[in-house]
Amino acid sequence: MRDKTTLNLSAGIASVAVAFVLVGLKLWALGETHALSVAASLADSAMDMMVSLGGLAAIAYAARPADEDHAYGHTSAEDLAALGQSLFILISAGVISWAAVGRLLSDAPSELSGQGRGMMVMAASIALTLGLVLWQRRVARRTGSRVVRADSLHYLGDLLPNIGAILSLWASATFGLGQVDSVVALGAAAMLAVGAVRIFKGAWDALMDRAAPEEVVAGIEAIVAGFPGVHGFHDLKTRTAGSKTFVTVHIELDGTKTLNETHATAAALRRAILRAYPDSDVMIHQDPVGVTPHPEDPSRQ
Repeated sequence: MRDKTTLNLSAGIASVAVAFVLVGLKLWALGETHALSVAASLADSAMDMMVSLGGLAAIAYAARPADEDHAYGHTSAEDLAALGQSLFILISAGVISWAAVGRLLSDAPSELSGQGRGMMVMAASIALTLGLVLWQRRVARRTGSRVVRADSLHYLGDLLPNIGAILSLWASATFGLGQVDSVVALGAAAMLAVGAVRIFKGAWDALMDRAAPEEVVAGIEAIVAGFPGVHGFHDLKTRTAGSKTFVTVHIELDGTKTLNETHATAAALRRAILRAYPDSDVMIHQDPVGVTPHPEDPSRQ
């Protein structure tokens, strides 16, 4: 768990560092080119910096161990941050679309200068952003962090506007065209919106205690059903919070065995589930096989 926390923190720190560098580079490029596409990219990077700082804070908070007030830990902070990031990305997509349509309909293109220097800066921005996205994707695959995944999507969406800015500067310098990036920006906005909706749904489901994915539940069921000494199980419940999965299950054991023997079976089963799903919190309740539920007990689900 500590290794995954370190990976998430490394992705957050890298995101903040890259955002600071990009803001500095694009400020210089804007002064050289006076290009609206560069100005839009600068504004996007400035917002990235604020979002990345918020995401890093959420990752650090989520890594805190459980305490008396938060017995199940603080991992839901990741979902809250991802929810906020997805809303921010949706708003950004709307602003980008509005600006792109306005530029396409405008009859007064801006005069650009220093296009070569601007293209060099945007190319460097693309290289830095691509390196960050590749690292974030690798971290997200290993840790399951929604915050890192959302931040990765945001920076991935920046690649197309940066490419659009390069095309715009090149088209302006070569053909006198200044609105090529608007078409690319519309495509980037659409991609951002689709990804943001996906992340919003995942974070919302986690905050609403939605069950783990079907393949995870099926995998846990297979482990429990085939475990030696377990005669049956019921009331298997799962939920997710951040990158962690919480599992509770009632298993049916031989009632003639000693408490030490049944405890050993349950503990071994818990270890088996944790080996298969290491980012889990597993609680197992032991029932004698064939026991009749008490009338006042809650009905089995």
